[in-house]
Amino acid sequence: DVFQSHEEDDRKVRRREKNRVAAQRSRKKQTQKADKLHEEYESLEQENTSLKREIGKLTDEMKHLSEVLKDHEKICPLLHCTMNFVTIPRPDPLGSCLPR
Repeated sequence: DVFQSHEEDDRKVRRREKNRVAAQRSRKKQTQKADKLHEEYESLEQENTSLKREIGKLTDEMKHLSEVLKDHEKICPLLHCTMNFVTIPRPDPLGSCLPR
C-alpha cells in the first residue's frame, strides 16, 4: 500500500512537472507569436506612412502637370489649327516591311 501510494505520488509529481514545462512552452510560443505580429504591424505602419507620402508627392506632381498642360493648351498652335481635324492616310506599317 505504501509502495503504491509512493508510485502515485511520483506519477503526480512527474505529471505536474510535465504540465509545467508544457505551459512554459505554450506561454513562450504565445509571446513569440505576439512579438512577430507586433513587428509585422510596425513594418506595415512604416510602409503605410511611406505610401501616403508617395501619394502626396504624386498628387502634387499631377496638379503641377495639369496646370502646365492647361497653360500649354492656351498657346498651342496645333490645338487651334483646322488641319488638326483632317484625317491623313498612313502607310500600312506591315506592308512597308515585307519584301515585294
